[in-house]
Amino acid sequence: MTSATTMTTALDPAQRDRLTSLAHEVAFAAGTRLFEEGRRADRFWIVRTGTIALDLRVPGRRPAVIETLGHGELVGWSWHFPPHIWQLGGEATSPVRAWEFDAESVRALCDDDPEFGRAVAVWVGRVVAQRLHASRVRLLDLYAPYGSGSAR
Repeated sequence: MTSATTMTTALDPAQRDRLTSLAHEVAFAAGTRLFEEGRRADRFWIVRTGTIALDLRVPGRRPAVIETLGHGELVGWSWHFPPHIWQLGGEATSPVRAWEFDAESVRALCDDDPEFGRAVAVWVGRVVAQRLHASRVRLLDLYAPYGSGSAR
């Protein structure tokens, strides 16, 4: 996790308050699937406690775990970009407490307040970039003849 991908770094206090005003607390038992690759992305979470593994379907194999997310991290970015379809899957690997957000409500708030919307877009964009890098490294580790080498 890099500090640039957490809500507390990406959004100023007023923006965090606006966003968290839309949240409600949820809990998931270990082993709970939160979302599936290819399905509609209509919500997202910020982890308070516990861990969530992001995975990618690999034909003929078990899903590959790309990254494990913990405290303060954004779970889900597909809700922000049309067509709002999950690009990865997610499963609780331990008991999880999180803030859950309705994607449509957050997108409406972003539309109503362009400054807030830009801050959320930059935050989510940083998360996407970090997840893309993590996916690349993990898939190279799994399938390249000599692994991924250094992480640069």
